Amino acid sequence: MTHDSHSDGPVAANPLTRAVLEIDAYAAERGWDQPARLFALVDTARLRDRAPGLADRLGPDTEGAGGSLTPVEQEELPADTALDEFLGHIAWPEAVTGCAMTVERLMLPPSAESGVPDGLDEAGLTEWVARHPERQEVRMTVAVLRDGSRESALRLRAKDSPSQVLTGPDLVPGLAGALAATFAE
Repeated sequence: MTHDSHSDGPVAANPLTRAVLEIDAYAAERGWDQPARLFALVDTARLRDRAPGLADRLGPDTEGAGGSLTPVEQEELPADTALDEFLGHIAWPEAVTGCAMTVERLMLPPSAESGVPDGLDEAGLTEWVARHPERQEVRMTVAVLRDGSRESALRLRAKDSPSQVLTGPDLVPGLAGALAATFAE
């Protein structure tokens, strides 16, 4: 499934940043409490050449010299598989330039770290964070390219607005590294 790339979303100079913001807007349209979503990123010009029937869904050819990327949503992730285990089994065909993922998580401010009880297992820590009064729900959209480029977008549920989305290449380094590993040979 492709997502229309000619939305009225934010404009960014970098094709990877544009793709991340497009995926963030796509996820925002579906609301919160959604499962993780995985996207292949393909070069839009190459996609037009290989699948001319998609040209009308891709919108006008406004790629410019910097090119553009088209996100292609993949099948739903298996609910019973840990995210790192799932990503460890992915291999992309050569036509895929990069990949991206959206995932929702709870986060705490750094000041809460000192209050974590000792001896919690992963389930106990998850429960503790879920009950913490300073927790924030966040949607992370992370993308990587084969060449190592990275971009991320973070959206807090409490500030759920396109103008409040934070972007940067190093916001979610763990997930970016896991996605980059799907291109390792």
